[in-house]
Amino acid sequence: VQLQASGGGAVQAGGSLRLSCAASGHTFSSATMGWFRQAPGKEREFVAAISWTGNTNYADSVKGRSTISRDISKNTVFLQMNDLKPDDTAVYYCAAGTPGSFSSTIPSKYDYWGQGTLVTVSS
Repeated sequence: VQLQASGGGAVQAGGSLRLSCAASGHTFSSATMGWFRQAPGKEREFVAAISWTGNTNYADSVKGRSTISRDISKNTVFLQMNDLKPDDTAVYYCAAGTPGSFSSTIPSKYDYWGQGTLVTVSS
């Protein structure tokens, strides 16, 4: 099972990025897919999640600025981030969990993790 995250980069404040996470080796059609991030010196934190039915959940810090979506046919999940702020600077990780993972924002509730993609937002 592999999750391959991509799409990170360096942008100025106010800019946008679209992260992608491609899953292989397993069908994640019934899984909860999530995005987490970890800034230097900080713990990994929840960003957004999408259930297999398409329900979504966002951290307050990104709500209204980010959209999580998934293409089940391509086993891929996306995170569109707009109006980026310097505080959004972090390594972003995609994760896959069970349907029950959707109700949790705790990283340990997810079973599979991608390698991370770096997002750097300058002021």
